[in-house]
Amino acid sequence: MKRIIVLLGLLFTIIGLVGCSESTPDNDIVFTLEQLANYDGQGGRQAYVAVDGIVYDVTNAENWNNGEHNGQRLAGTDASAVILSSPHGKSVLSGLPIVGRLEKE
Repeated sequence: MKRIIVLLGLLFTIIGLVGCSESTPDNDIVFTLEQLANYDGQGGRQAYVAVDGIVYDVTNAENWNNGEHNGQRLAGTDASAVILSSPHGKSVLSGLPIVGRLEKE
């Protein structure tokens, strides 16, 4: 019985660690708004966007091209307010790579 409890505890620990890996980046880079603006997707640069303090890499994301999303130049910005009015909302963020966080003002 003790072995089962220990194994279950280990299993839940592993599941917890795997679940957290998507929400916490390996390198917790802190971006200022000025630094984030350099990741605008233009001229071959990577395209990053911040939402609720988390910075996501949208460089290869569907419906993003050269820093634009559906005709709006959003890469390199804090899009927290903009995403609320989008048809998909924040649901699309779960599949994007996290590269860091936005510095709190």
